[in-house]
Amino acid sequence: MSLNSDNTTTLAENKVLILYILIRINNDIKQDDLFKILTNINDMNYFYFKQILIDLIDSKLVGSHTKEKEQFIRITTQGRNAYDLTKDVLPGLLKLKADNTFEKEFSLIEEEASIIAEFIPINESNYTIKCKIVENNETIFEVKTFAGSRDRAKRIVDNWNKNAKEIYPEILNLLLKKD
Repeated sequence: MSLNSDNTTTLAENKVLILYILIRINNDIKQDDLFKILTNINDMNYFYFKQILIDLIDSKLVGSHTKEKEQFIRITTQGRNAYDLTKDVLPGLLKLKADNTFEKEFSLIEEEASIIAEFIPINESNYTIKCKIVENNETIFEVKTFAGSRDRAKRIVDNWNKNAKEIYPEILNLLLKKD
């Protein structure tokens, strides 16, 4: 086999692997999150990944859209059909590794994505802080507040990131509290 043939086989395997992972996700995912999953399955550099992804998007096998200033992708019907026709290209060992890695990596990404906090400077001494909880790419809770110093803003963001699972139910209970 020539080097060019090996590269073509690897390219085809990686395209089918991406389609396979997107079928398993069956929802929108950030491009960078997909890259995190893939690098744990099959060592690939970011630029190679982006090249493959652009090719899949150009071929309309993968759809791309922006939501809340983030780039998301999702497999299309054409992509599902292409996977069904080409799934034999994916080596069994690679598919097994993908299955074993997928659950762990995807749940970590879902958990990371579900708690979001950021602070934005208004001027030298005022900051806007946004704390969110996102499920299935939809914001289910968001609170916005202000802080009079960078230190305070950072403390709020850090506290939200560490304790959102306890803070959110408390806020909800307070909001639902009757007189």
